[in-house]
Amino acid sequence: MPLPVMAAIIQRGDEVLLCQRKEGALAGKWEFPGGKIENGETPEECLVREIQEELGITIKVDEIFQAVHSHYEHGDFLVVGYLATQVSGEITLRVHSGCAWVDCTELDTYDLADANIPIAKSLKEKCNAARSRMGSDGGSN
Repeated sequence: MPLPVMAAIIQRGDEVLLCQRKEGALAGKWEFPGGKIENGETPEECLVREIQEELGITIKVDEIFQAVHSHYEHGDFLVVGYLATQVSGEITLRVHSGCAWVDCTELDTYDLADANIPIAKSLKEKCNAARSRMGSDGGSN
């Protein structure tokens, strides 16, 4: 059975926060920050705690955006991506080597951890669809 891992898709307008793993099996890869649920906590509580621990910011967790089952050499994971927004605090990197606010159309230009790729692809498609509805260019961007 895959291990559930919660991921926060923290949005700021058309930008999404990506963080770069400092160590471990996926060192150097970019990801949506998050982590594993501890006993007795909900997925939402897990994300609020993990983001506070990892980045020093407070987030508001919204609905599930997408869940992805991914198999790595070090295990089987079900990554559940929740849409979220930053409520307070300044980002402080505690477990990551870097972070970036990335325009949603450029998410696939980062070297993402495998489980994050389908989520990034869906976010990009959603973003492109929203922009083509808003734009006066008939969606040819």
